[in-house]
Amino acid sequence: MIGIHSVVRGVGSYLPQKVLTNADLAEMVDTSDEWIVQRTGIKERHVAAEGEFTSALGLKAAQAALADAGLVADDIDLIILATSTPDQTFPATAVTIQSELGITRGAAFDLQAVCSGFVFAIATADAHLRTGAFRRALVIGAETFSRILDWNDRGTCVLFGDGAGAIVLEGVPADEAKGRGVLTSHLRSDGRHRSKLFVDGGPSSTGTVGHLRMEGREVFKHAVGMITDVIVDAFAATGESAETIDWFVPHQANRRIIDASAQKLGIAPEKVVTTVQSHGNTSAASIPLALDVARKDGRIKPGDLVLLEAMGGGFTWGSALLRW
Repeated sequence: MIGIHSVVRGVGSYLPQKVLTNADLAEMVDTSDEWIVQRTGIKERHVAAEGEFTSALGLKAAQAALADAGLVADDIDLIILATSTPDQTFPATAVTIQSELGITRGAAFDLQAVCSGFVFAIATADAHLRTGAFRRALVIGAETFSRILDWNDRGTCVLFGDGAGAIVLEGVPADEAKGRGVLTSHLRSDGRHRSKLFVDGGPSSTGTVGHLRMEGREVFKHAVGMITDVIVDAFAATGESAETIDWFVPHQANRRIIDASAQKLGIAPEKVVTTVQSHGNTSAASIPLALDVARKDGRIKPGDLVLLEAMGGGFTWGSALLRW
């Protein structure tokens, strides 16, 4: 049996038109541009318009990724959408995107691992493609976190934004892939920490959507350690290192977490892709949004070794190492 590699064929993204700056937020809650930038590195974020749902953002990112790949919707037989803000409790928002794309075959489903969702989705798509059960997958991260924020809580409402990003993965025989594709992925979770970052509502518990709640200091304290362990595992599995990777594309939660993680791992600052300043924390959408920015501005090129990592509520955390 010939081995299959999950190779990136295309990448795309979408951001809502409305931009919410730190100055705008200062008129809404007791905060300031200086306070937000100093603690998070965020300067602005995008917010979905009224009636603009997660599916709409994900659809536009998916269409952009298909165009970048030179493919059409009917070439796709698997859609995995990472999101914590679905259009509805059910059906999965992925099937809405599938329908809007005009796809009537294969499978589509949502995956919920909060900010780690895109890394979890890559690992899941890779596993399915390697079996040969599917040929090409759309892996999407899309969020409308603005809908679950308490806009009176300055500790959380300044952090998050809306957006979507997507990649197309194709299962390619190893001899054709020539070393490209997903090389390894490592996923973790520890439910003991679930109360440190959560939403205080849900269909089964309250019958409401609820709002995001976070113990910021606790999340920061755990983030750097948890992030680094799955990256060490990725290096051990592949023989790669901080010196051999070309780009580090972390979840864009907080500039201080990103910088501390890179420093602890010995990753040079010039290898770190950072978009949190203009996107805010877009949860499962943050990594594919950053990938699209770095690919379009010429940083990420074919053959580059790209390291992804994320941590989210649960806690969940994970890494993926791929050759572009």
